[in-house]
Amino acid sequence: MEIIAIREHGEWIEEAFVWFHTKWQIPAEEYKKSMQECLARTDSIPQWYIAVEQNRIIGGIGVIENDFHERTDLSPNICALYVEESCRCNGIAGQLLHYVCDDMHSFGIDTLYLVTEHIGFYERYGWEFLCMVSCEGEDGMLRMYEHQNQSCATIPPS
Repeated sequence: MEIIAIREHGEWIEEAFVWFHTKWQIPAEEYKKSMQECLARTDSIPQWYIAVEQNRIIGGIGVIENDFHERTDLSPNICALYVEESCRCNGIAGQLLHYVCDDMHSFGIDTLYLVTEHIGFYERYGWEFLCMVSCEGEDGMLRMYEHQNQSCATIPPS
């Protein structure tokens, strides 16, 4: 498996934005626009990454300013983390988190946020629960996590 930063491999944009769209049902054009912005900019946000195995996308993750929540002061946000069901439980999500956090550190960003319904998953990688937030399109509140460090995700021992 290889993790690819879209900013360095624009040839993956077409396949990547369609893949993310099928996983999260956000309009494909929104992903495409964000990925094109990633290619055109020299600063850190937005960024998109894919995990590729045998020339197919098996996982992906993004970094954007705000992941549709009310706390615009909590930025940037990890978003759209997804690993194909057939590839889960192999540490791919942890590797994606680690890669992204290290990459953001290279841009001088050591604090990242994310919103999720999951309890217990992100804690394994050093993320800490911060607060509950209201998110666009959600009936209830979601959990907001924060990670501060030079290297955000540590892969837990097997």
